[in-house]
Amino acid sequence: MAALSEHAIEEIRALPPRFPHIRSAVLPALDVAQDELGYLTREAMTEVAELLDLDPGYVEGVATFYTLLHLEPIGKHHFYVCTNLSCDLRGAYEICDHIKRRIGVEGFDEVSADGLFSLEEVECLGACEFAPMMRYQRRYHYDLTPEKLDALIDAARQNGGERAADPPRDAAASQKPRGRRASSRGPTKEDSAELNA
Repeated sequence: MAALSEHAIEEIRALPPRFPHIRSAVLPALDVAQDELGYLTREAMTEVAELLDLDPGYVEGVATFYTLLHLEPIGKHHFYVCTNLSCDLRGAYEICDHIKRRIGVEGFDEVSADGLFSLEEVECLGACEFAPMMRYQRRYHYDLTPEKLDALIDAARQNGGERAADPPRDAAASQKPRGRRASSRGPTKEDSAELNA
């Protein structure tokens, strides 16, 4: 029995031609699997290996190396908050404490009682000039404040826990500075247009 849907399988099969080497497709393929399942099961990693015609041990090695990939369940809405120096100096731990209070967890890597939220402390996400910042819903969110976080958390709860395609308009205003990548899958067409303007 397949761990992944036909849609995810098709998306993974479409990846290899986009890369010079098949191994370069492993990380995006695991990202597709995690998006669908919420975390990477052994079955999903084996299926990714089979789809890319690679050794399952290699695929599992990639999955265990990158912190943005999860081998255990996480909340449907997962906050990756940078706590490196720039973010720390600009209040990252206060941001983390605020998130913990709002979602009802005591520590990092806990899942809220309703299964909707989890929080992870991560290393630098490469946007130090916009500290404090985080990755949430496949987007970077910059210059974080308790009010911006409240808007995101409230929107997730109002949406019945379903992952929204985009964050609420008022919270999105400062999330994507000009020329910054908004997704782990690379720049969007909008980003390219901004960079070439």
